[in-house]
Amino acid sequence: MPFQRFGWWTCALLLAASVAHAWEPPATLRETGLYADRDAKAVDRANLHYTPQYPLWSDGAVKSRWIRLPEGRFIEARDPDSWEFPVGTKLWKEFRVGGKRVETRYIESTAEGWQYATYLWNEEETEAPLAPERGTKATAEVAPGVRHAVPSRYDCRACHEGRPAPVLGFTALQLSPDRDRNAPHAERPAPGDVDLRALVDRGLLRGLPEVLLQNPPRVAGRTPTERAALGYLYANCAMCHNARGPLAELRFSLDHSAARRAGDADAILTAVGQASHFVVPGTGPLRSQRVRPGDPDASAVAVRMQSRRAAAQMPPLGTQVVDEDALRLVRRWIEEELDAPRVARAERANGKERTR
Repeated sequence: MPFQRFGWWTCALLLAASVAHAWEPPATLRETGLYADRDAKAVDRANLHYTPQYPLWSDGAVKSRWIRLPEGRFIEARDPDSWEFPVGTKLWKEFRVGGKRVETRYIESTAEGWQYATYLWNEEETEAPLAPERGTKATAEVAPGVRHAVPSRYDCRACHEGRPAPVLGFTALQLSPDRDRNAPHAERPAPGDVDLRALVDRGLLRGLPEVLLQNPPRVAGRTPTERAALGYLYANCAMCHNARGPLAELRFSLDHSAARRAGDADAILTAVGQASHFVVPGTGPLRSQRVRPGDPDASAVAVRMQSRRAAAQMPPLGTQVVDEDALRLVRRWIEEELDAPRVARAERANGKERTR
């Protein structure tokens, strides 16, 4: 997590500057097409509800998510790890804090590229106008004295466009029917939720390798703890730390291929036993590693998960409160389940990759 080399604000501004500004977001959530009956908050039946198996941590907010494809169109899934969505695709994610709607995030695929907007609910939950482009703070508290943060459009772009497919949470692995019951903050799918099989059966997902229907995607962890830890890192970190986006040159990937069923995950190969550009305070460069087996206090991944200082925290956006459950899980994985022989294999594999 080399914050010294790449500031999220720099990446966000560069990405924002490269995008045309012809698209203007609808002025209110009502105009985006989410609801069939806005006053009754009845979601249009054309908008399909889904529940990822590894939720993104957002300071404990409860979420609902929908996707809508243009009539007669479908998602191309020949590359199971980078789906291609048709122009006109829309997605919404509703956030509730303390049982009340706080914001709804919206992204849309347009001829000019993917566009992002956020709608801020009023106290009465009667209206949700467009939030300020630079983001704002909601009245809802996620911790004593800490208010829910509504992201800027630049923040949205910085998180979503760190990999070829900017749609997060709607992937082959996230929609796999082989769900991880140990995933932190695991959500039970609602009746009628779409998953891989439902999307294929409806003709909304085409080109997906048949093997992924016969053997649904699953994080290849050796133990339930490792599977859950790697799944969490995939959902919360791999949007930036992957082998296909702008940070690929770092050779640090917390991504997970949908087709992988066995062998060490990318996180094992590129994180475990590998030197970290971020030197963990109080350790020194020789002890500090991305993930140091048996030593979570010298592991940058765990230390930065625990921090909420601007220059150190990871993820750098979207959270102001430490995810204590996930932190305990990742620390337990590092301390109890990583062993020296496996690190040696990862180091050998990493060395071979570098010589190619």
